Parts: sequence; C-alpha cells; structure tokens
Amino acid sequence: MDKGRKDRGQVAIEYLGFIPVLILVTLAAVQLGLIAYTAEQAGTAARAGARSASLQQGAQPACSEAVSDWLSVACPASFGGDTVTVTATIHIPSVIPGYDGFGDASKVATMPLDH
Repeated sequence: MDKGRKDRGQVAIEYLGFIPVLILVTLAAVQLGLIAYTAEQAGTAARAGARSASLQQGAQPACSEAVSDWLSVACPASFGGDTVTVTATIHIPSVIPGYDGFGDASKVATMPLDH
C-alpha cells in the first residue's frame, strides 16, 4: 500500500474532528454580531421614541417602527420638567439552540419637550 494514500485518509479524519470547533467559533461570531446589532437597534429606538414623545405623539409607536420587524421593543417614556426620557429595551435573541440567557439591551435618550 502506498504511504501517500494512507495519509490522505488520516487528514480527512482530522478535518472531521475540527468541524465542531469551526461551527462553535462561527456561532460565537454570529452571536456577538447579533448582540451588537440589538444594542444599536435599542439606541435607534430610544432616539426615535424620545423625538416622538417630545412632540407629544407617544414613544412606543415610533420605537416599534425604528427597529427591525423581528425584534420587539418596549419604550416607556418619563416626563420631567422640560424634557422627556425614553428607555428602549430589546431582548437579545440567541443563535444557540436551547439557550436564551443573553438578557436585554437597553439604551436611554432624552430630548427637550416641544411646546
């Protein structure tokens, strides 16, 4: 039997053993990107909600329109003096099956009230 032919089979087995590591690294990279995207969307929603609430039009509709359809956002507004503050909170989705422990992304925006 040729030694080169025997080595080819061994290399194939080594690659098969490495595939789970590659999948794990890929899932981790996608999850980190999803966390960053969700945080960015929360900031966008908070600014949109604060802008809308400062115009006396309500924060929640503007927050919901500002984020991707597959994300749900909660945007309570609090008024104090001449400003309105909106806190947008979005649950961070998970790409890991059966694990949902990444928590929420929250961002705050404050705008002056338009009189």
